[in-house]
Amino acid sequence: MKALAIALVAIATIASANAFAQTKTRAEVYQELIQAQKDGRDFVTDTSYPDVNPIFAHQLEQQQTRLAQEQSNTTVASTPPVNASEAN
Repeated sequence: MKALAIALVAIATIASANAFAQTKTRAEVYQELIQAQKDGRDFVTDTSYPDVNPIFAHQLEQQQTRLAQEQSNTTVASTPPVNASEAN
């Protein structure tokens, strides 16, 4: 009788653990990692949480400046040129 109760508890524990597990694809996890790197969250350490570690502050500033330049270059490059004949 006790063996049956133990078996039922074990099965219930395994079933409940699987019910709460999140399923993410490798691609989703990879995209989250890329986004965290762009946001500068990889510069947060255990000793500086939730802020950026002062050692990495300059690197984060450079990264954000570079990202802003890339986005502005992409925006400029994606706008179609205006023809002089269409402007009149």
